[in-house]
Amino acid sequence: MGRWGRCDYRELKKLDERLQQLSEVDMDRLCRDAAKKVAQILLNKVKKRTPVGVVPSYATDEAKQEYWAGYSGGSLRDAWTILPIEKHGDQYTVTIINNLEYASYVEYGHRQTPGRYVPALGKTLKASWVKGRFMLTISEQEVKTLAPSILNDMLYDALKGVFS
Repeated sequence: MGRWGRCDYRELKKLDERLQQLSEVDMDRLCRDAAKKVAQILLNKVKKRTPVGVVPSYATDEAKQEYWAGYSGGSLRDAWTILPIEKHGDQYTVTIINNLEYASYVEYGHRQTPGRYVPALGKTLKASWVKGRFMLTISEQEVKTLAPSILNDMLYDALKGVFS
């Protein structure tokens, strides 16, 4: 019989040990952490895009004090929240909500009656449709393009921890 040479199996055993470490990595935790990171980025983008109410200008200070005394804007911006991450099969679902009654009207737009006088504004309405701001819609589209790179970075860091 011929002799083929020597083979050193130590490196293969090290590789086997590293692969065992990789199988022990909690993938559920890794996926949940990635979902939390993506959700936090989306929440930050939505909050930046959400408009803050401004007290309208008035002809008299009396009218302003009557309707807008103690007003502080930003409640729509502050109301955005992230619900707990849910796992359905092999997919993780992140839900971001705004519980204020008028949030959907600011997001998608709304109808109004032109010519109607609104005492709180001190003006008559001119347009029949108020355009939406699409804070969540636009932010969601931006994060969908960013998500693969974020997930790749997190997976790379996890693999680097095992194979370094």
